[in-house]
Amino acid sequence: MTTPSLYDQVQQAAAAIRGRSALTPRVAIILGTGLGGLVKEIKTEAVIPYEEIPGFPLSTVESHAGRLLLGTLHGTPVVAMQGRFHRYEGYTLQQVTFPVRVMHALGARTLVVTNVSGGMHPLWAPGDLVLISDHINLLGDNPLIGRNDDRLGPRFPDMSDPYDATLRARVRQLALEQGVMLREGVYVSVTGPCLETRAEYRMLRAMGADIVGMSTVPEVIVAVHQGMKVTGLSIITDQCLPDALVPATLAHILAVAAEAEPRLTRLVAAYVGTLGT
Repeated sequence: MTTPSLYDQVQQAAAAIRGRSALTPRVAIILGTGLGGLVKEIKTEAVIPYEEIPGFPLSTVESHAGRLLLGTLHGTPVVAMQGRFHRYEGYTLQQVTFPVRVMHALGARTLVVTNVSGGMHPLWAPGDLVLISDHINLLGDNPLIGRNDDRLGPRFPDMSDPYDATLRARVRQLALEQGVMLREGVYVSVTGPCLETRAEYRMLRAMGADIVGMSTVPEVIVAVHQGMKVTGLSIITDQCLPDALVPATLAHILAVAAEAEPRLTRLVAAYVGTLGT
């Protein structure tokens, strides 16, 4: 029996979702660790557990709900992932990014990714929001490896502006209007699941990274491959200064994320509202 192509698998998943909702999303949103509160702002039309979507992986991380939501946010039609997938869960990067392809097939042409991260910039603090301007891929892998299907995107996508500069300017303006402190910097993605050593933090900082995490980059690569515009936002949950490093726990990370989440929610909701016109 011939295995369906990735394109056909994407179309099958999209068809299953369309069977539950006729909404055509304009914006796709990925909600990271502890950042599921934004769903309360979405006027939902359909909520679909991942296990009910053909080809979707299942989230194994406790803080990720594992549901796809379709509805409107500040008047903009959206599809939102409440929980994402990671390389450290044992999934391939093609599996990790499969939902991004499905959301694009549903009609989304802009992707908003959120995450939590460790902060390596000495002047930034836990709880700060960061607008991602660029990234470094240290996952040792790429979701586009393998035979390319031109129906999904080009063989060699350009990555000179993965986080759209015009959209970043819009987010900065909204943050200014809301009185929200918004940093801007480079995100580096590593495999995890262990956190980094002091020497590794020194290396990552020397490479030019401001924040570090275990997600986002594969999703952004696939979004760009498909021609989507991307905006990335992160909450710094722990400070990763090698000479003043203290152990980090998931409980602490979630607590900091919970404190900062209302600011991120207001900013993302207002931003998505501007994308509906």
